[in-house]
Amino acid sequence: MRPFVLLLSLLLPGPLLAANALPAAAAVDAEMQRLMRATRAEGLALAVIDNGKVVQVHALGKRNAAGDPLTPDTVMYAASLTKAAFAYMVLQLVDEGMIDLDRPITAYLDRPLPEYPDEKKYAPWSTLKDDPRWQQLTARMLLSHRSGFSNFAFLEPEGKLRIHFDPGTRYAYSGEGLILLQFVLERGLGLDVGKEMQRRVFDRFGMSRTSMMWRADFADNLADGWTADGSTEPHDERSRVRAAGSMDTTPHDIARLAAGLVRGEGLSPASRSEMVRAQWPITTASQFPTLQDELPPERRRRDLAAGLGVVVFDGPQGHGFYKGGHDDAVGNTMLCVERGQRCVVILGNDVRAEAAFPALVRFVLGETGTPWTWEYGSKAFVR
Repeated sequence: MRPFVLLLSLLLPGPLLAANALPAAAAVDAEMQRLMRATRAEGLALAVIDNGKVVQVHALGKRNAAGDPLTPDTVMYAASLTKAAFAYMVLQLVDEGMIDLDRPITAYLDRPLPEYPDEKKYAPWSTLKDDPRWQQLTARMLLSHRSGFSNFAFLEPEGKLRIHFDPGTRYAYSGEGLILLQFVLERGLGLDVGKEMQRRVFDRFGMSRTSMMWRADFADNLADGWTADGSTEPHDERSRVRAAGSMDTTPHDIARLAAGLVRGEGLSPASRSEMVRAQWPITTASQFPTLQDELPPERRRRDLAAGLGVVVFDGPQGHGFYKGGHDDAVGNTMLCVERGQRCVVILGNDVRAEAAFPALVRFVLGETGTPWTWEYGSKAFVR
């Protein structure tokens, strides 16, 4: 099947081009094909950002079991890449004085959190009634995964949300923390997070086929997924806005988002700095399981930390940030290095493609120091 490839532009100063030239579109295409064969992935899209501009967008393979082609405008599930977009939106609210990163969330609510009635859209806050530590939570803690929650309440015994450690004292990945911040914005500030994301993020960057909920016009060019055993899984038509991961997007659109994030467009210098600053060290061997024991100090990666909505690191090319996103049938990653404002964004509608992510990023950007083993644990990667 012939891939759809869009090469927009590649404009670099002469000396930088000679020393650090990105591979040509045809070479990236060929490497993607090679790694798809190696992983047996059915569909894969990749975008390249340089100097804060989208310079290449590729889409190869199939978008569904019928064999329809994956294209740069195919709607794909972004999964937890949503968290980075949500954090970017929240930081705009910080710039406007609507919310303070360090003010306890209780200041924005008209009653104690556990007194709100349980709603399917959110976690059961009522189960926190005997643990006053929820009052310590701030937006900064929630965006940097230091809430003390597990990833989601439904993973807990009897689905009861619990605080497992004092808020703010360690990193443990939690989608529920982002959902709580969404709750604060919606119930405390009276905002509609879906509309705010549309206005402040998607419209700003011209992301015309991106949404926090299902849209009927997505159906004409939509990606299903493939699981690890090669079976297909239909695209989930999400009916609720979920800050932790409901965003649908396209290769074109997610590339525009990454370019905007690495440029810092739409944020004050202070808020952009906060997003990609090391907020708190990450002290576990891997991201999942989320509540695993911390490593002894001598075994921790000292350049790995939580940012706001992203993970930050330092490597051979200097400071970088990234965010992954996956479920049983989707694998995504967005990786940016500050020097040269360069990014690679990968959307895979086949979870088997994740095994190729380190090789693909290395092929495009060279060695970045991205913490792949922390992100994916013991997964075997192809070369």
